Amino acid sequence: MVAELNSRAPHDAIEALWAQARASHQRRLAWLSGDPRLSRELVSRLLETHPGLDPHWHGEGAPAGLVASHGREAFRFLGGECGLLVFNAWSGFDPDAFGALAGTLRGGGLMFLLTPAADRWPELADPENARVAVAPHTAEEVGNRYLRRLVRELVADTDSLWIEDGKVCRRPDAVVASAAERAAAEPPCRTLDQQRAVEAVVHVATGHRRRPVVLRSDRGRGKSAAFGIAAARLVAARDMQVLVTGPRRQAVDAVLAHAREQLPAALHDHLRYLPPDALAQQPVDADLLLVDEAAAISTPLLERLLRRYPRIAFATTVHGYEGTGRGFALRFSRVLDRYSNSWKTVTLAAPVRWSPGDPLEPLVFRLLMLDATAAPDALLEPYRPQQVRIEQVSRDALFDDEATLRELFGLLVLAHYKTRPFDLRQLLDGPNLSVYLARVDGHVAAAALVAREGGFDAGAAREIAAGRRRPHGHLLPETLAVHLGVRDAPRMHAARVMRIAVHPAVQGRGFGTRLLSGIEEQAAAQGLDYLGSCFGASEDLLRFWRRAGWRPVRLSERRGASSGFHSVVVMKALTSDGAALLTRARGRFLRHFPYQLGDSLRDLDVALVTALMREAPEVEQALSAEDLADVESVARELRFPEAAAGALWNWLRKRLLSSASLDAVSAQDAELLVGRLMQRRDWGECARRAGLSGHAETLQRLRDVLRQLLD
Repeated sequence: MVAELNSRAPHDAIEALWAQARASHQRRLAWLSGDPRLSRELVSRLLETHPGLDPHWHGEGAPAGLVASHGREAFRFLGGECGLLVFNAWSGFDPDAFGALAGTLRGGGLMFLLTPAADRWPELADPENARVAVAPHTAEEVGNRYLRRLVRELVADTDSLWIEDGKVCRRPDAVVASAAERAAAEPPCRTLDQQRAVEAVVHVATGHRRRPVVLRSDRGRGKSAAFGIAAARLVAARDMQVLVTGPRRQAVDAVLAHAREQLPAALHDHLRYLPPDALAQQPVDADLLLVDEAAAISTPLLERLLRRYPRIAFATTVHGYEGTGRGFALRFSRVLDRYSNSWKTVTLAAPVRWSPGDPLEPLVFRLLMLDATAAPDALLEPYRPQQVRIEQVSRDALFDDEATLRELFGLLVLAHYKTRPFDLRQLLDGPNLSVYLARVDGHVAAAALVAREGGFDAGAAREIAAGRRRPHGHLLPETLAVHLGVRDAPRMHAARVMRIAVHPAVQGRGFGTRLLSGIEEQAAAQGLDYLGSCFGASEDLLRFWRRAGWRPVRLSERRGASSGFHSVVVMKALTSDGAALLTRARGRFLRHFPYQLGDSLRDLDVALVTALMREAPEVEQALSAEDLADVESVARELRFPEAAAGALWNWLRKRLLSSASLDAVSAQDAELLVGRLMQRRDWGECARRAGLSGHAETLQRLRDVLRQLLD
């Protein structure tokens, strides 16, 4: 593939690469492909001749005594550092782990990427294929476009060393290190950027209330350390209580570690971690809340934290391996503007662990497409939905069209807070996945990823419904069979919209609805029975899907920890069999949902209750004359609601299932009705939520609202 350059032996080439890395305090990549025995020998020789390199080995084959990790264990090392990193891709190439570990390598260090030979790697069965495969497809049926793209990028990179089967194929170009000297920062800060970030966080806790700060940086700039240093100063100097939260406990370990390094053990209990959903539901007293890796938490959940905590700071990674600061900046800046006109952003640009000009960082960005961007706003703004071209694009075409692939992935990153590098692998190679694009003038205005599901035989359907079989990648049929008791659902053929994203420049103008219509047309032509989707339930999203004719059939009983949302499943029928299935599924959901409101869903927002229940089948709206008489007696006479609880519950259920729902009353009155009559909140809580003085005034208000609706 590339002419061999044998002027220098492989060992000498590695030594020269390492000398270059040390001299520049930058990092370098050595790609060792081919014979795994020769590749391990090259790494082992460097370790033997240079002890004390502080190495980390990811994957199988680690020499005895080395710090090692496998699979998802990589994320335990976030916030740590190493002087030499070995990523053994013979054990599988997990893009998320690769991106996470690359950020732990400090300046002057080498990263070794061990892979099969360049021309054979994509053809071999990568162990990570098992995560991409969905029933009935096997790992061997997973595509190889992702690995082919990796090879294409690695071969094209001129800043890395490439050795295959023990022979030097390419030596790197010389990389000139930045001659700029770093200005001194006050310890323990390592850069002036980090020092300014610490000062900004301290000011949030000590200055005026409601003036949040957002720290933004790429990885390796020390923002988590800045959080930790600031927390330690506030605890030590002012005896403050500091809460730390993030999408996962591991995501904030670095913050807690940096803080505790600066504090005596007796003060460690002044810092606590709590999950974001727990903080949003049950506020905890604190002088400051630090939200690390905020891009991996949903915007509505962050908004709830912003409302509850007057002193709060956020940190986000711009090009992250989970979530992205680019989409976060766009979505969350609008929220911050509503709550404060004094919030500010602090950007940390100077790397902490390596010198500027480091060639490994842009290579990792290209390999994982962390720097992918959506089309510029100006290119899309003039267009209308009628001008859009809807097409199902082949993954082979995407592999050959890097510009479109980058626009597509950049849009997915911009639109969804949980987009990860591994999603690109699934996008390119998922065997049951289809990609739909809405394009104008060749640019991506909207996109959707759609997965085929269902189509099981009768025996498999019974196993799925009984919970004895859980086929990977078939969320819709499993949900309908297990949670709703529609036992034959796995036999039908369906497609699930896994992701749908509309470019911010054209949102709210019908592009998403136009894309859904195109998907429905093609799915119907393919003979599918129904379409479905699953997402975090919000009033706005439910309104979008309802306008497109999709109906909710399931709501999870628990909120997601990083989204703060209950997950909702929506469906749209395409055939008569699909219509019968939808009727049964919606009927089963609405049979149980009103009872859940008094149990596991007592805290569900009333706006969601009305959105989920309205426009139900007429069969679900029966109400006896006795029930209606009981409701009238509560509204117009002095009968207590507790004495007619069953009738009131049934009457309100009928009203919520109608097309009118509770549109005729205010949101506050709707919350009073649902909160007291269905969610069984006590009178004191109902009075507090309604801003009323007590039981008597709240009871009277309830009677007034009942009369208004009855009249």
